[in-house]
Amino acid sequence: MYHTIRVAAYEPDPLHGPWREEMRVLRLGEDLHAELTRMHAEANKGSARPDRLPVRRLNSLLRAMAPGVMATGRNAGTDGGLPWLYAREAVPPQVLAPVIGTWAAGMYREDDDTEGADLEDRLRSEDPAEAVRLPDWETEAVDLTETVTSPGGTAEPAARLYGLLPEWVAFRLAARTFRTGGSTLHFRVESSGNGARLVSWPPQRYESRGRTWYYSACLSITVHTVPFAPRFRVHVSAQVRRWATRLEVRPHQLGGTTVLLDAPLPWPGGPDRSHRLMVNTLGYDRRAKQPAWRHHSPAPLVPELDIVRNYPDPTELFTHPERWINGCGDVAAGIVHHPSNGPHQVGPGLMPRERADLDAWVEEGLRPLLTRVPDLTRVTRSNTPSLLPRSGAGREQGVREAQLALQRRAALARALDGRPLEVEVLWQSPQTRAALLAQLPKLIGLPAGERTGAAGDDTWRWEGEGVEIRVHARPAGPLADALPVSRERGRPRAVRLAEAVEGRCRLVADRSAPRPGGASLVIAEIAGKERFAAVPDSDPKHALRIAWARQGRLSQFVNLPDDTDGSLEHRARWTWLDAFRQLGAISPPAHRVGAGIPGDLQYAALWLVRHTRKGPTRYPAHRLVAVRVRPGEGPGAIEGWDAERAEWVPYPKLLLMLSRAEGPAEGPAAEPAEEPVAEEAAEGSGEGAAAGGEPLRSAARPGVEQHRRRETERQIRALLFQLRDRPTLLLADAANLRQCWPALRNGALARDLLGFGTEPAQRHTVYGDGLRTVLVRDANAREEVAEWYAHDARGRVGFAEGVWGTADPESRVFASTASTPHTVAKLPKGLMKLVPTAQGRTAPGKTAWNPGQLEVTVLCCLSEKALADSGRGGDTPDRPAEWATLTHQLRYHDDYPPLARPLPLHLARLAGQYVLPLAGPAR
Repeated sequence: MYHTIRVAAYEPDPLHGPWREEMRVLRLGEDLHAELTRMHAEANKGSARPDRLPVRRLNSLLRAMAPGVMATGRNAGTDGGLPWLYAREAVPPQVLAPVIGTWAAGMYREDDDTEGADLEDRLRSEDPAEAVRLPDWETEAVDLTETVTSPGGTAEPAARLYGLLPEWVAFRLAARTFRTGGSTLHFRVESSGNGARLVSWPPQRYESRGRTWYYSACLSITVHTVPFAPRFRVHVSAQVRRWATRLEVRPHQLGGTTVLLDAPLPWPGGPDRSHRLMVNTLGYDRRAKQPAWRHHSPAPLVPELDIVRNYPDPTELFTHPERWINGCGDVAAGIVHHPSNGPHQVGPGLMPRERADLDAWVEEGLRPLLTRVPDLTRVTRSNTPSLLPRSGAGREQGVREAQLALQRRAALARALDGRPLEVEVLWQSPQTRAALLAQLPKLIGLPAGERTGAAGDDTWRWEGEGVEIRVHARPAGPLADALPVSRERGRPRAVRLAEAVEGRCRLVADRSAPRPGGASLVIAEIAGKERFAAVPDSDPKHALRIAWARQGRLSQFVNLPDDTDGSLEHRARWTWLDAFRQLGAISPPAHRVGAGIPGDLQYAALWLVRHTRKGPTRYPAHRLVAVRVRPGEGPGAIEGWDAERAEWVPYPKLLLMLSRAEGPAEGPAAEPAEEPVAEEAAEGSGEGAAAGGEPLRSAARPGVEQHRRRETERQIRALLFQLRDRPTLLLADAANLRQCWPALRNGALARDLLGFGTEPAQRHTVYGDGLRTVLVRDANAREEVAEWYAHDARGRVGFAEGVWGTADPESRVFASTASTPHTVAKLPKGLMKLVPTAQGRTAPGKTAWNPGQLEVTVLCCLSEKALADSGRGGDTPDRPAEWATLTHQLRYHDDYPPLARPLPLHLARLAGQYVLPLAGPAR
């Protein structure tokens, strides 16, 4: 049993002091910025923001083609006085001028690029009447550990460090060679939207099934803050990057895949090759009906700078990806593999031993500027709640399953509260129908069902101990067919999809009707989403959910046997379990924390549903979902908040209500639209100036954003008022909620205080004498929570589950790690995939996985100070570790593997699946 875990995170070493680097800094300057803005406005007369230069492609081109450029600053496209380029040495004008000129020409149409092409000559010109002057490079000493401490005690790095420091760390590490198992790996730098990556290049090879498969080591480097920590952190996470060598999709199914381009520098007198790999996006151009470079890719501009070499054409790259990953001449390109593009014989993930080796290499490369954060140790031995004992160890076979069935049947009886449950099973394959009918009685411990009804009526009935279930099985027929979405491009996509949804709703209404008198559920077998990929928006799943919700029926889906992995028995079991969850027939097991937790404690969880125009119905939505769980109570043990009526309703009713609700009003002048991320912020902001993981948002619609925040915060305050009747643990995912509750940003947090709007934060006991608030956060797409592995004094590494923290008894931040799936637990902890040993030649084909760390922050509890401030100084104060342990134990349930989040938060998040707004008249 491991007693210590190590996280792959580093912080400024206080013994070293500031990390100062002499950098060359370039600003666009007034003259060049004004000229580029004029050209952009001329080339894009219909642009909504002609003053915002589209510099993402230019920045990518400069990072890859201009030697010495380390990073690009944010918002330089809107303000010529802000730092634009950071470099080790000044980039000469003979390099800058053609790059800027080539980019400027790319703003114009192919038949109208004269002005763009002319800019290069004007940048080189010495004639004052014609010249556009390139600004001068400045020298600046930049402290890469510059920090400001928030009033709550959280160290926040200077805003520019979110983009600058990961690039600097990446180049520092790329200058070294990683040696392992007698082999070496060399790394190149890839700029990412959240920081930087290191990619081993050229890729490794793995021979399997008569083909060669390519893969690389990949290290993601990001900058983050931790609540109340005295220093910010640099996270370095390790993955396997797989490369596509055959795209098993048609060109029109290519949604957009990343391509890294490796090309020599075309400039004489400098290095032959950049330390970077150039990031591009390969997609499908529906107008040209062929693959094309998309999303500000710099690849189309490179041939303009280097007319000697051959560069990959999008169609050729799509057709022959393996040819280009091996290099054509001295140019190579790798398409990053995605599961939608076909299978790959190299498995994802790394095992702990290899992670530890990479981590040690990183630690050595960052000394003495950054130091590893201290290891975490166990804070409790109570890792799990009161779960049923596993079978074996002297227990008779089947005892646990019988006990589980009894629990489920009792929970179902409480949720139904005497009502019958009407279930309609719409099947496409007889095997699925049979599996569903066989699994239901097993799960709730009832004998085989009784077939009822007239001849030809496929109806089954189960009854016993307060539970009555009737299942009506019939073929799905055209209900499960693809949606016939109009292809008229003259009308908004969301409106066309809404019309198709309404058509399917009418078909559902014609073919089925709700059966009165009880709870109603539909289980439908449909094809996997890959079957509908050829025609966008044709997947009928969301349309069917809307249609049945209008009839007052919950819905659950199961895929065709050929469209998914796993046994049919296993999938049928999970289909019923999730159906029970939707009915509210689930509750958390009794905790094993101790007497410090009130006996009448209730749980409340908040989840913010945010859909953009890329959402399930192609229509934006913004909806706060709140769930309350009262363990041990009657049918209303799991409830949801009805904001319109200001009351708690049963969980199934919440789901149906969400399917019809429109969410907070946007204001009279606010047409719902996708909120764009500011271009410069998206390039390397990591968490951005907001610090706490939230990227900077465009200010195009500040009134709408402010209205959303005020409305969300108003709802939260109303909720807290409704929870004052008993002790409450409020659970929230900080990364999910902080956009509309800014006080949850790490830099805005203060112990035992809750803030709303612009008002000063107040004691949390103002909102309830027994209120405790816990924030959770996982790695999410921005690697906000560091990777980890367990280790001991003898050098062994592996996995461990539990609650972890520092030796400080007043600490408020903990780590929750869960157990490992049995498929991964069977793999050797020392499995080496990057450089396979002779004994593990098939190691690259294994799928490895490390359980994620869930960061648990006990923001508000009844600490000694909180009790004193509220006039209750004689009461026994809380121990933060106990509330972190309770949060950890809420991830466990007898029916599930450990959940990613505590059960109440899990329920709130899944309720968001019913938030399905429609556009236009269909709304």
